[in-house]
Amino acid sequence: MLRVFDMFSGFGGFHQACEKVGMEIIAYCEINKWAKKFYNQAFNTEGVKCFDDATKINTRELPNFDLLCAGFPCQAFSIAGKRQGFNDTRGSLFFEVARILKDKRPRYFVLENVKGLLNHEGGKTFVTIIKTLSDLGYNVEWALLNSKYFGVPQNRERVFIIGYLGKRSPGKIFPIREITKSNNLENKKETIIYWKNSKEKWVEEQKNYVVTIKTQSDLCRQPLIKIENKIRKLTPLECFRLQGFSDEVFNKGSQGISDAQLYKGAGNSVTVNVVYEIVKKVEVNKCGE
Repeated sequence: MLRVFDMFSGFGGFHQACEKVGMEIIAYCEINKWAKKFYNQAFNTEGVKCFDDATKINTRELPNFDLLCAGFPCQAFSIAGKRQGFNDTRGSLFFEVARILKDKRPRYFVLENVKGLLNHEGGKTFVTIIKTLSDLGYNVEWALLNSKYFGVPQNRERVFIIGYLGKRSPGKIFPIREITKSNNLENKKETIIYWKNSKEKWVEEQKNYVVTIKTQSDLCRQPLIKIENKIRKLTPLECFRLQGFSDEVFNKGSQGISDAQLYKGAGNSVTVNVVYEIVKKVEVNKCGE
């Protein structure tokens, strides 16, 4: 059984995926109080060590683990933000991931970030990240994956970077087989209304998936559903379903948390289905070491 450190854990997307594969979460790190509340209510964290601030983690206090998972903060690289990259404190948190990897030397890592990371500063930021991870002795692979091909009707492109120690040849994890045939894209189309960009503003289209859910709860951010001439926004539960969370996890975790914080948590999360396919291959390939 692989032991997992869930860094920048958020509302637990990595946790749910790793647990489903049969891995054990031995520690997590999260600074947001609402994310921690959801995480502790949704999952069994008894005996799981918790760290609040990634910059203050003393690695001598961190239990040994085999896999580091981290959706390191993406706002510094997102096209929706100012894209300050490593000049933004949130962007520099990547180097906290590198510090943990250097000190603890886990066998594997899985990192996630926005698509904009690939072309930030003309690609220089991404090159720096890959070089940093490679210099630590890891074989590194990466892929751009879209959630809509993994069982959830949401168009969400995210970069996943995986690494592993040892002399194994590349290509052990990626490419990941997309599972389009079994996902919700075969369902009937719905009328989706969303804010496409500043020029077109509101757009009404027939789609069998929604656009990327955001962290904000206002009407100009979340996609809207039109049914029989009635328009409504997605509920927090629907947003978590679009990220692959089970209803059981949502119902446990959401107690005492406002809708605004739940929308934010869903929008910041990784898609459980995508992570599950990745960590499942990690679990399978560890047998070939």
